[in-house]
Amino acid sequence: MLGLEIGTRSIVGTVGYLSGGKFHVLAQHSREHETRSMLDGQIHDIGKVGQTINQVKEQLEMDLNRKLTEVCIAAAGRVLRTVTTHAEQDFDEEHEVTEEDVYSLSTLGVEQAYEEFQKNNETEMKFYCVGYTPMRYYMNGYQIGNLEGHKVKNMAVDLIATFLPDDVVDGLYKAVELADLHVANLTLEPIAAIQLAIPEKFRMLNMALVDVGAGTSDISITKDGTITAYGMIPVAGDSLTDIIVQHCLVDFETAERIKRQAGDRETVEYQDIMGLTQSITAKEVEAILANHVKEMAKQVADCIRELNGEKSVSAVFVVGGGGIIPGYTEALSEELDIVKERVAIRGQEVMQSIEFENVNPRRDSLMVTPIGICLSYYAQSNNFIFVDFNGKRVKLYDNGRLSVADAAVQSDFSNEDLFPKRGQALTYLVNGKSRMVRGIEGEAAVIRVNGEPADIYSQVHNGDRVEVTPSTAGAPASMELGKLQELGEQLHVVVNGTKISLPKTASVNGQRENEFYLIKDGDDIKVQNSYTVREIAEFMDVPLGGRILVNDTPAKQSTNVYENFTLNWDVNAETTFADLEDETEEEAAKRQAAKEAAREATAAKAAEEAARRIAGQVAAENGGTAGNAGQNSGVTDGAGEGFPGLDEITVLVNKLPVTLKGKSSYVFVDVFSFIDFDLNDSRGRSIVTQLNKRRAEYMEPLTEGDIIDIYWEEDKR
Repeated sequence: MLGLEIGTRSIVGTVGYLSGGKFHVLAQHSREHETRSMLDGQIHDIGKVGQTINQVKEQLEMDLNRKLTEVCIAAAGRVLRTVTTHAEQDFDEEHEVTEEDVYSLSTLGVEQAYEEFQKNNETEMKFYCVGYTPMRYYMNGYQIGNLEGHKVKNMAVDLIATFLPDDVVDGLYKAVELADLHVANLTLEPIAAIQLAIPEKFRMLNMALVDVGAGTSDISITKDGTITAYGMIPVAGDSLTDIIVQHCLVDFETAERIKRQAGDRETVEYQDIMGLTQSITAKEVEAILANHVKEMAKQVADCIRELNGEKSVSAVFVVGGGGIIPGYTEALSEELDIVKERVAIRGQEVMQSIEFENVNPRRDSLMVTPIGICLSYYAQSNNFIFVDFNGKRVKLYDNGRLSVADAAVQSDFSNEDLFPKRGQALTYLVNGKSRMVRGIEGEAAVIRVNGEPADIYSQVHNGDRVEVTPSTAGAPASMELGKLQELGEQLHVVVNGTKISLPKTASVNGQRENEFYLIKDGDDIKVQNSYTVREIAEFMDVPLGGRILVNDTPAKQSTNVYENFTLNWDVNAETTFADLEDETEEEAAKRQAAKEAAREATAAKAAEEAARRIAGQVAAENGGTAGNAGQNSGVTDGAGEGFPGLDEITVLVNKLPVTLKGKSSYVFVDVFSFIDFDLNDSRGRSIVTQLNKRRAEYMEPLTEGDIIDIYWEEDKR
């Protein structure tokens, strides 16, 4: 198999085969580009790069005396884009995580990463996901190694996804096709280098591999037996050559020669642009490059930390020609704060499993990536393949485990259309509190591969035909008013000595509705905790007449009857209901005005005094002072001032109805202005204040029908 490293400065070819667990190298050849047809790992002139590839191929064919038709290549890290994202999934109730759930979460993360990437992709290039790696899983907000089997209400993943632009792949393909070669396998340069530089047995360690080429420094991180991250900085050997160009006033080719010869000579002679013969010592070259080498090492170290969760690695292996520059490994070890022995150039020592059968073989770090490209062909099948997805031709980067879900992502098929969708949710208010009912779950997508039933995990291969009928949304949420929990309770009253049970009722948007009313989105529902006298008579289907008493007090048909109230009427009594309604409107208005005036005169003072006493009681229980507690109670001068007639509400206080009047709104402490409760009668006891069966805050708002309990703690309720 022919492996080509198509680099910025040169193209290196290696031909060999795998046998008996060892790779046998049959021929090697390299050739530099005659012009700068590649910059920073990117092909700029496809034709010239194709010519150089053809020259390398022809020389290898001469050495082997055989025709070469297939080639393995690698894309440089410069064209690789990575996106790290955080994806979450919630469940209505505790859910045991399955393998499918984990896969669904990862697929969601890939789709989310692609969307995030596209937001910042200002070009019109099409990018393909070439792989993803879950970095961390979370269960209910806490990090965990493996989600499967755990019961969760929320699960999440930190995931790194890698993308490759289509034009880069096409450029590489076209360049090798100009040399009459067919691409048998495409991999990434960091992956290829790792094939040789970091054997499987070392990948459990947290290590970094840095491939320092001419245009880029490609970085990959290993941990827990796999590659966990990729990165790249656009600084490598050519940036050092550019410094020599400026310092020595020479062209790029001469500067490159000076850089190389300074590695094994004490003095290098050259001609500057004026045609004058000059010389420079190896120490001078090292000195003028020192600051830039240190800066290059710092950028690589920063990238390693970023890829490795903001921490250093245990060791670093360096490959590629740019890494052999004097002082580079020492500077990198210093920047990573690890001992210099753990930052090493990998070359001949990693080629123990390589058998060189050619004459004068190269075994240095420059050959690590080309040989790794060949090994990738045997280690994985990751060429691009094409599948038909719902009639659309989709190109996929074959990592050896492609599934229907991967094809769906690449064809821009929404992840939501793969999994069942819920119908529209129903939201409404009950006594001011928000409620929601989820819609019904629909049907999952119907998937077929080559006409056979399949699922999202089914593997796909080159030429497969995938048909996906999108999942459906279930019915929207629906609920009858009578299904509310509050309406399942009953109201108990005593009528003429007989205890009866009355179903609770509710109004919707101010209108009384029956139990079969279908709740609509946005409805404001208020559950009634009382019946009027007239409504009770209608419910019992009995006539109203004579004298009517509620809790032994004369009442009208509109009088409200609450839980455990007593209601009596005598149809034979001479005093009729009308006796209570003889009062003229003018007389009723005067009587009401007098009551309101009296109440206004005492409301402010009573409310303020009640708040101060309660706050003092609470402060005493907590070891504080009544003065301090009063300052924090939220009661100020004028808090009891009312606005008669603006609003009134009825609440139950210690099981008895109390009507609050005179203000536009009410808070808990206002109740003390309308009840008979002696705050001076503590006798060392603590006051208990509850609103709707929970501890009350003194300044929290009250609404119609609220249930209030106020008593001294020693009381037996």
